[in-house]
Amino acid sequence: MIYDCAIIGGGPAGLNAALVLGRARRSVALIDNNKPRNAVTHASHGFITRDGVTPGEFRRIAYDEVLRYPSVKHLQTEAVEARNNASGLFEVLDSSGLRIQARKLILASGVKEIFPEIDGFYPLYGKSLFNCPYCDGWELQDQPLVVVSESPAVFHTAKLLFNWSKDLVVCTNGQSSLSDEQKNRLQAKGIVVMEQPVTAFVGHHGRLEHVRFADGTELPRAGGFVMPRFVPAVPFGERLGCERTENGGIRTDAWGRTSIPGLYAAGDASYFMPSQVVFAAADGSRTAMGVNVDLTEEDFAKIGSLPEPRSWWRR
Repeated sequence: MIYDCAIIGGGPAGLNAALVLGRARRSVALIDNNKPRNAVTHASHGFITRDGVTPGEFRRIAYDEVLRYPSVKHLQTEAVEARNNASGLFEVLDSSGLRIQARKLILASGVKEIFPEIDGFYPLYGKSLFNCPYCDGWELQDQPLVVVSESPAVFHTAKLLFNWSKDLVVCTNGQSSLSDEQKNRLQAKGIVVMEQPVTAFVGHHGRLEHVRFADGTELPRAGGFVMPRFVPAVPFGERLGCERTENGGIRTDAWGRTSIPGLYAAGDASYFMPSQVVFAAADGSRTAMGVNVDLTEEDFAKIGSLPEPRSWWRR
């Protein structure tokens, strides 16, 4: 079978793209390995009607809705290769050796987070340590917080978090990420700046208690934010020759089209940040509309001259 569209990735972007295309009566192969990036998160926030929903419940509701449309097929497998073949179709190879062919392909496989290597981080991640203030700042409001980032963007992050808590410690983890002016501005607000390396997060039962530094100093904190580096979760965009953005995402136009005809990107795979469910879902919807418009134009171009009008149309 040749699908109208294959979608790699079953996160919010891929699911919403499948929903829109299913409602447009397009045949869709939704390829999802069931390994969502936000699986460690206790709840997703900022999506109206779904604020506080767990990632598992969000996926359950989404799949219930998407699979009501008979033209959408859910393939619970992992895509290991994607390419365009000589006939102008896209071909996706899954981990079992199955080949899925489609006229269009959406990359909605998201990103992978690369966190600083700090002992004790992962048992606390998603419970008292997070990476998105908009997603989890409310739950940590007015608590003593730490912000760990090796990027110059830590200055912006600290200013954002000051809306949620005035008790902030900014850690650059051994990097000279802040200018003297930026450090002075933060310190003028009572924000402590620590530039030595962070060696460990100390806590129990998912709750952060102390941040330990290279000199053995321990600073009590109740929670915080650790800023990762983002890289594509899968390399298909690069292998297919897509143009990239300055931050490493797949460059797209206003309708999700990449620099490769017939290939689209949606959600975090395209823009990396802001990394929120509502943004990804909206981008999946927009990209699906782009796919449907392009399929429609191609199908209309194939139609020959109109048939002779039926006799009852004639006067």
